[in-house]
Amino acid sequence: MDIEQPFIGSAAVDSGVVTPYALRSNRFVAIHPDVYVPNGIALTAESRARAAWLWSRRRGVIAGRSASALHGAKWIDDRAPAELLYDYRRPPAGIRTWSDRIGDDEVELIAGVPVTTSARTALDLACRYPVGTAVAAIDALARATDLPVAEIETLAERYPGRRGIRRARVALPLVDPGAESPRETWLRLLLIDAGYPRPRTQIPVHGGAYGELVAVLDMGWEDVKIALEYEGDHHRTDRRQFRRDIARYEALPDLGWLTIRVTAEDTHGGILARVAAAWARRTCTQREKSA
Repeated sequence: MDIEQPFIGSAAVDSGVVTPYALRSNRFVAIHPDVYVPNGIALTAESRARAAWLWSRRRGVIAGRSASALHGAKWIDDRAPAELLYDYRRPPAGIRTWSDRIGDDEVELIAGVPVTTSARTALDLACRYPVGTAVAAIDALARATDLPVAEIETLAERYPGRRGIRRARVALPLVDPGAESPRETWLRLLLIDAGYPRPRTQIPVHGGAYGELVAVLDMGWEDVKIALEYEGDHHRTDRRQFRRDIARYEALPDLGWLTIRVTAEDTHGGILARVAAAWARRTCTQREKSA
């Protein structure tokens, strides 16, 4: 028994790994009834998931965002409650449970712990969260696992009457594993909601003279050569990234691209106004060429 990870206190005492006195000392902290961790340990989404499973006496199945974390998805809040498929209506603080029908082929073992498969995890997220939140979470999951959206949609057909399935059918076609962050997902959905054609993500741009890779753009439309780049803090704080950004933004106009750079400070209206201006400019240019 590894007492550097979450463990069941009574089992550790019975096996002689710890004494009752040590368990009551400040060496360990009970995060759930009879589930302990070493005092001072930084809990991650993965360790919270394992602790919740131990609390269920190993009967639950790790699901939702907790399952996403175990599948390797990024952007999971380590402070959020663990999520379990487990028929228990009043879980302790720090655990969310729900009961649902689940097939044997929708569960797999990860590090010895039962976890919903990536497809079932995506379906649960799509059914249980608002569309924008669900799409961002599934984008990250699909990127981590190479999960085809068609596989999720096929699984959804098993549960035509499931609560939240209509919302899931709206969310799933919007999933795109090309998104590298929740904010990129948000930006893509903003464009789609505004009526623009669905942008392509991760667009490679090659130089005209030698065919060298100049940039991989976050999203945009190749036919009109309009791109949007979401710039998180690392674009400003990472000096190497900052230099790369300068070089590629100097090269892109020469290759015919209009690039709109978006940050967290930009408003919805401001972003859409800049996109509209770019499309108007492109439309005007195309008309002049055809005249």
